[in-house]
Amino acid sequence: MGDYFQTIVDLDAGPDEAAEYAERGLAWLVSEGVVLAERTVCVLGAPLGHPPGPDWLRACSPEDAGWKPSDGLAVEVGRTVFGGGQGEPEAVTCPRCEVTTRLMTATWESDDEAWEPFGEALRAWDEDGEADVVCPACAASVPLPEYRWADDYFAFGHLGFRFWNWPELTDEFLTRFTRVLEDHRTVRVWGKL
Repeated sequence: MGDYFQTIVDLDAGPDEAAEYAERGLAWLVSEGVVLAERTVCVLGAPLGHPPGPDWLRACSPEDAGWKPSDGLAVEVGRTVFGGGQGEPEAVTCPRCEVTTRLMTATWESDDEAWEPFGEALRAWDEDGEADVVCPACAASVPLPEYRWADDYFAFGHLGFRFWNWPELTDEFLTRFTRVLEDHRTVRVWGKL
């Protein structure tokens, strides 16, 4: 079975402002009734989170009214590699030359040689907040967060809103939420544990 999550990652909130945007985003979610302000034991990987509010359906499709979220929201502040959980990233695209590098073999096993420079950069970014990868196609040195991961498998940032075991968040909700974050670039990372 497993537990599913959707994380809205703010790509523009820097380390010095992530807490401010976390408060702003959470205040809006509470005012909309999407989550409650009180914190309870309702998320995985953190001691406390915000349980679904009475108007949680404002974030989801009306067709999902019968599937009330079973868990809550965890707000994560600090340098984080937001990943998709189970599985491996399939491919990554260079923003300079637009060439996609496959990270899986034809038999869906990890291509260790293709993955190695990205894996090293991931560890470096997690430790230092900076890492470049030389594109295998165009040889440009590109900051790791600028690469585009297939299925948004990874995102790099200092602020994430992780919804545990919720129905799919709608595009309309994501647009409204992004406005609350002053139109910062956001990405949704899906995953399962």
